[in-house]
Amino acid sequence: MDKTISNLKVVKTKYPIVLVDGLFGFNRIKGYPYFFKIAESLKKQGYAVYTVAISATDSTEAAGEQLKNEVMNIREKTRSQKVNLIGHSQGALTCRYVAALHPSMVASVTSVNGMNYGSELADLMLEIISGKMTGPTADVIVKAFMKFIGLFSNKPFLVNDFEKSLKNMSTQSIKKFNLKYPQGLPKKWGGEGKEQESNGVYYYSWSGIIKSRVVNEGLNTADPSHTVLAKLATFFRKERKHNDGLVGRYSSHLGKVIRSDYQMDHLDAINQIAGVHPTKPDPIDLYLKHATRLGSKEL
Repeated sequence: MDKTISNLKVVKTKYPIVLVDGLFGFNRIKGYPYFFKIAESLKKQGYAVYTVAISATDSTEAAGEQLKNEVMNIREKTRSQKVNLIGHSQGALTCRYVAALHPSMVASVTSVNGMNYGSELADLMLEIISGKMTGPTADVIVKAFMKFIGLFSNKPFLVNDFEKSLKNMSTQSIKKFNLKYPQGLPKKWGGEGKEQESNGVYYYSWSGIIKSRVVNEGLNTADPSHTVLAKLATFFRKERKHNDGLVGRYSSHLGKVIRSDYQMDHLDAINQIAGVHPTKPDPIDLYLKHATRLGSKEL
């Protein structure tokens, strides 16, 4: 797996970069833009960058149709044939949907901490909602999860929308999605998919896990979102020691895996909250390096 491309010079992309959010469809976190200072940093290097906010309370296919319309508008505005899609969390799925059905509009899909095989945590929450899981552990999970959601917005979810969002994140829901849109997926668990699929689209991914190296956490130890995600990470079953608090390491793999064990939780991947993250890696640097990577491929 490609550990670094730090020796490469900045290479501009041929096509615009589109940042696609996920995670319940919030486009702001505690008043900050979802991709905190990431779009601005890319633009300073001369990249054409656009951000879009997609609903997470509809089906993944419905969200994908929203993204398709956004992509069409960006293509018309920039007079560009294609775009490079970078999706975080659930946003990776909407990017995959558009690329699978409209490959002529997409040069590449990049998954950042993407739910490409679903979220174990969503499965646990659905078990609790259905009454299959009860007791003190269930109470702790719900309390921590709702505290995590509270970090995004003061506006509460409608119960129906909340359950829809969880179902969209579940392993069973995404298993069905993957059967329809398998492009970029590894042939075996924990492996890599094709860097370029037969439809011409390039696929990449990177992600992180919560590690016990407190010395490298820096200001992240004071980030309330990290504290909650570290707590939620302990409830994972299949990837208990290899997750970012919301998504498992190997559940995030797609296409060429740049790296999947960076020391960063689910929100560190988008430089949240407000740019607080471990000492290394710098999330913004990961996006800048990847933009150069795409440029070097003439994408």
